[in-house]
Amino acid sequence: MKETTDLYAGPSDVAEGAVYTAMGGDWDEIAREQAATEDETLVINMGPQHPSTHGVLRLMVECDGETVTKIRPGIGFLHTGIEKNMEYRSWTQGTTFVTRMDYLTPLFNEVAYCLAVERLLGIEDQIPERANDIRILMMELNRISSHLVCIGTGGMEIGALTVMTIGFREREVVLDFIEAVTGLRMNHAYIRPGGVANDLPETGIAQLRDVITWLEKHLGEYADFCNENPIFKGRMCNIAYQDASACLALGVTGPMLRATGYDWDLRKVQPYCGYENYEFDVPTWDTCDAYGRFRVRLAEMWESLKIVKQCADRLEASTGQPVMVDDPKIGWPAKLAIGPDGQGNSHEHIKAIMGSSMEALIHHFKLVTEGFRVPAGQAYVPIESPKGEIACHVVSDGGTKPFRVHMRDPSFNNLQSVPIQCEGGMIADIVVAVGSIDPVMGGVDR
Repeated sequence: MKETTDLYAGPSDVAEGAVYTAMGGDWDEIAREQAATEDETLVINMGPQHPSTHGVLRLMVECDGETVTKIRPGIGFLHTGIEKNMEYRSWTQGTTFVTRMDYLTPLFNEVAYCLAVERLLGIEDQIPERANDIRILMMELNRISSHLVCIGTGGMEIGALTVMTIGFREREVVLDFIEAVTGLRMNHAYIRPGGVANDLPETGIAQLRDVITWLEKHLGEYADFCNENPIFKGRMCNIAYQDASACLALGVTGPMLRATGYDWDLRKVQPYCGYENYEFDVPTWDTCDAYGRFRVRLAEMWESLKIVKQCADRLEASTGQPVMVDDPKIGWPAKLAIGPDGQGNSHEHIKAIMGSSMEALIHHFKLVTEGFRVPAGQAYVPIESPKGEIACHVVSDGGTKPFRVHMRDPSFNNLQSVPIQCEGGMIADIVVAVGSIDPVMGGVDR
């Protein structure tokens, strides 16, 4: 509300110009008064926040009162030179770099990169079926955990704190299983060219069944909390509108595109890793707004759980089968085990490598330290991540290191749509719009 005097000023304070206080008032009246003053529009910096928060994103906002007249994202605060660093590492070491880009969906980064390397190697058809099943299992669990973060943090940002607390509860269950398999909660470097680093642990299937049971019991709570909640819908419906034509013009994919009613999903239209052998649907919505994106992600978690169940059955039937390509010149040892001290490999595994033959030891040493050679050429492989289409373009000059690696990250493309969704709306709706996009700035900045 505009005042002529500052009610909170000290005796010696002098007010210059109009004084505004947070006392409410009719919006039309406030807007008319602001227009009558012929003041310049206000420019606000939203962010950048600390890296440990939702993301290091800067939004430069021009406002007329509470109305956004212009908004522009500022990026680059989390640039770490990942793609350039990969030119100085072996092909297998590349997985330790790409996994750190989108840190909420690390396994998708790894799969896209490894599929591109495998295409250059010409071994796409040689990947063991069990390795592909494990890749799909880990990706779908990762998809669920990523959507839980999006829904949870998005709910927190609009005041629905319970959605965040239960979202992170389910995410912990998923991350516990991923940690049991890969050894890490994030930045796994688990997917390797030729397969995966190691098989499931002995108790893996039993633990997976427990995860499935837990998720079946608790995923429905998000719908109970939010789907028909009038406050939640009032905050989300008709906010951050973007139709299919705008999505296609900007290269926007994932839940944002499917919330416009377009059922584009690379797992269906361009299957990879054996997705054609799984039964699942592609959820869509038809509102083109933040609420539709929420409903799409909610439905996708159930479809991912459906795929996880099929993975559990397939992996139980294929116990003992290889998880790395049968080519000693490419496949790293995939029979890793923890030693009695809780670190490194078991004594039996070390004995097998060290004691088989001098030639085998030399070959193992060269494979790990120098790496394998990839035929000269280039490959581009896209896959469906929780945020949309992520793709990897790799170029080889025939050496043991990539000549060039570039990732097409969905957050980078999707973030371009902030002006379309926010200009003409309210400042408070920017938070809803960005949350519905679900960007991760590590993937944007790379």
